[in-house]
Amino acid sequence: MSLTLRTISREQHLAYIQSLPAASHCQVPAWADVKTEWRSENLGWFDQNGQLVGAGLVLYRQLPKIKRYLAYLPEGPVINWYAPHLDEWLQPMLAHLKEQGAFSVKMGPPVVIRRWDSVAIKSGIQDPDVKRLRDVEATHIEPRAFEVSERLRKMGWQQGEDGGAGFGDVQPRYVFQVPLANRSLDDVLKSFNQLWRRNIKKAEKAGVDVVQGGFDDLGEWQRLYEITAERDHFRPRPLSYFQRMWTVLNTEDPNRMRLYFARHEGENVAAATMLIVGGHVWYSYGASANHKREVRPSNAMQWRMLRDAYAMGATVYDLRGISDSLDETDHLFGLIQFKVGTGGEAVEYIGEWDFPLNKLLHKALDIYMSRR
Repeated sequence: MSLTLRTISREQHLAYIQSLPAASHCQVPAWADVKTEWRSENLGWFDQNGQLVGAGLVLYRQLPKIKRYLAYLPEGPVINWYAPHLDEWLQPMLAHLKEQGAFSVKMGPPVVIRRWDSVAIKSGIQDPDVKRLRDVEATHIEPRAFEVSERLRKMGWQQGEDGGAGFGDVQPRYVFQVPLANRSLDDVLKSFNQLWRRNIKKAEKAGVDVVQGGFDDLGEWQRLYEITAERDHFRPRPLSYFQRMWTVLNTEDPNRMRLYFARHEGENVAAATMLIVGGHVWYSYGASANHKREVRPSNAMQWRMLRDAYAMGATVYDLRGISDSLDETDHLFGLIQFKVGTGGEAVEYIGEWDFPLNKLLHKALDIYMSRR
């Protein structure tokens, strides 16, 4: 296939994304408006008939004092990753980004390489010799993903040992998903473990009510989010970030972002944001109060969000990032422990890849990031 690459309008980019069954929320045009500290560009790949066959959102981060940029395509670009001549897709992109002043390119191919179902994960957790997901035999392996990785290496793309760490906006390599396609909602609920089902019933019996909020409720979201940040020792994003997310994403599509609250006796005790692109629905941020955890508001809220995703015709409910650690002493173990109760599957992508266009500047960035 003979391909050409050129910049496209946001309208062309959005129309292409909307023509697909799903794409990452990090690759919709409006995501550039969320990341205001980055300059952005919309790229399109065209076949010999002039048909748009791929798109990518590029975010540019300028180095201090000089006009050289890190070019980042989070969870993208949206192209045919299994094309036999992958270099025909990526070489024009590298040439274009170099012309734009990029010294290094980072991208996250949306290519799944392994999946582990809940049975396999639980087996790994119970085995004292197993410390990581990779120590457990995967339930499904995608051979073509290994071929993609090999082709990228041969083209000169590089990857760190853990395949993803690098800089601030790095996306998770391991996520947890609940497949919804070709399943009844009853089947989905039956795949939850006993503790989850018991907690959902417990919340219902206690009178926990889950409702949707709007832009004006983001202040209440922020209150719960900052309580969570203090409890879990992370630096919270400001309210303005979520207000901007809501405004730009829902301007692009009025159903792109949702906000949910779990209430008990009239008090908001948990909250979450949800993102929707085609058939892929993400639980993106979560928050909860320090009290009333015994009425299980988070379980009730997740079940409502999943049911809403199902009603929208979603094929995947994505609980987003997990650690690959199955070691109960690891502080990140709780992430997978909570999510595995939904009966879904751990999913490993092939990770983020770097291409140094200027080796000196790329090395300097690596050193800087390793010291942060």
